[in-house]
Amino acid sequence: MIIYSSIVESLARKSFQAVQDHNYDEVLKGVSSKNLTHRFAGANSLGGVRHDKTALEKWFKRVGTVLPELRFEIKDVLVSGGPWKATVVARWVARCTLENGEPYVNPGVHIIKLRWGKAYDFDVYEDTFAVTAGLEKQSQSGITEAVAPQIVS
Repeated sequence: MIIYSSIVESLARKSFQAVQDHNYDEVLKGVSSKNLTHRFAGANSLGGVRHDKTALEKWFKRVGTVLPELRFEIKDVLVSGGPWKATVVARWVARCTLENGEPYVNPGVHIIKLRWGKAYDFDVYEDTFAVTAGLEKQSQSGITEAVAPQIVS
């Protein structure tokens, strides 16, 4: 299982890099179409639950629109289980400079379940107050999608 864990850890790190690079098609290649659930906490334009890849793609594009310079510093990636059922825990710090020049810093954790190499269940835990405050500041700087209704399905 050590080899499998190393492969999955590498893929998880590459997925975070793909989000930073706005390469959402690459991220979505690793996502299952069956029984998909993506949860992002918070009463803001990024919050909510998505159950299909179309909504998830729209959500990723919104992230790129509202926080275009977002970067992840990956602290840890832990993998448990085998190819038939694995859990990935990724601990990170998200950073960027908001349009008004203020820094945005938000530590968080992804818990991702995989089945046969495809992610199907995502829980994203972060400082929801920091997300909401950052999005409000982005809106005040003219990024209207920062306060748009949640993308849910």
